[in-house]
Amino acid sequence: MSELMETYRGTVYPWHCDHMGHMNVMWYVGKFDEATWQIFTSLGLSPNWLRENERGMAAVDQRIAYLRELQAGDVVFIRSAVLEVREKVIRFAHEMLNASTGERCAVTQIVGAQLDTKLRRSCALPADVAALARTRVAEMALPWETAGR
Repeated sequence: MSELMETYRGTVYPWHCDHMGHMNVMWYVGKFDEATWQIFTSLGLSPNWLRENERGMAAVDQRIAYLRELQAGDVVFIRSAVLEVREKVIRFAHEMLNASTGERCAVTQIVGAQLDTKLRRSCALPADVAALARTRVAEMALPWETAGR
């Protein structure tokens, strides 16, 4: 098993907050998306590589648990894990933590599929990418898997 890797660090700005003063859900998704591109790039699926090889990545499933509120000025970081690698698919998860308190604020699990952008259909991950991703598999407790235990 591999360790979780840090894939994002940033600040909650006032314009990220909703009318109740908390970071709006759209910004959780945005920060998780930035972390996703860090994972892909670390595996060799950089935006450049994807364009040059007429490939893309598409989220085909995403689940999010909002655990703690974040407010303007909070500094957050995201740690990520590859959970599973299949022929055409990588399943991974991110956890967002408050850098000051260490509290886990949100968790997401995403299933991403590789696409052939010309044919507009899923295709196999490159063998070297799949092999590297398998070395990065780590465990992450997901709230919906531990509920009721």
